[in-house]
Amino acid sequence: MAARSSRSRRSAPARSALPEGTALVETLLGAWRAPARIDVDGVALLRSRGVTRRAHSAVPLDPPSDPEDLDALIDRVHALTAADGRALWRIFELPGLPPAHTALDQALDARGLVTEAPCEILGRDLASPPRGDAAVRFEVGLPPADWSEAHWRLAPRAGEEARTTLHDIMAGTPAIYATLPRPGTDGARPEDVVAVGRAALVPVRKTLVTVVDALAVDPDHRRQGHGRTVLDALLGAAHQQDARAALLEVESDNAAARALYRRAGFTRLGGCHYRVGA
Repeated sequence: MAARSSRSRRSAPARSALPEGTALVETLLGAWRAPARIDVDGVALLRSRGVTRRAHSAVPLDPPSDPEDLDALIDRVHALTAADGRALWRIFELPGLPPAHTALDQALDARGLVTEAPCEILGRDLASPPRGDAAVRFEVGLPPADWSEAHWRLAPRAGEEARTTLHDIMAGTPAIYATLPRPGTDGARPEDVVAVGRAALVPVRKTLVTVVDALAVDPDHRRQGHGRTVLDALLGAAHQQDARAALLEVESDNAAARALYRRAGFTRLGGCHYRVGA
């Protein structure tokens, strides 16, 4: 019998668990789930009472490629969102997305919509997750009341309605909620918490992907490694929940955060930006 070649004996390289293209976009939308969503001709129209752009914008998923159909789609979306006072689109730039995404962005530019808040989409596999710090406390499921209080203190927004809406957004997807208490305390009081973070758990086909967000550190305790401590703990806890990959978004001009995430093993998968009407 002829010997099998070394090529046939080699196992195929492991396939990354990171989603691509439209699946990646849907994963991000599923992690920060808008309270209301309407799908219009290949666009997800997200509504969240105006709280957070991520949950209150028009997101192309599979827009039409024909220029006339594209113009008609833009008109329809702008008519549906006229009550907002100005148009707001969220445009992704990712491998695997069809060329119509670029054509739509160009059409919006031609209509005078300006680019704002460019972000990077980062990801990493969780085959070898970091070891978490035993000081970090976890809860899994809906946003815990004490975590929400601490997060609101560290990252407040204007208006009590914003607080309620943020809870609704986070409650839309099961997640891991991490709290790092001030040394010498149990973190039971919001003022005793130095950092918090969230890792949403999103099913993607036959695997589970975690999306890290809501990472906030007390201003008086920054540059002490607390953000990295919470991040590593979240990744380790997500791996224990069977997540096989992690995603996050970071603003392009936030050099400190981008450096933190790259040190934690994240690499750039693509980007996104907003198109805003006058």
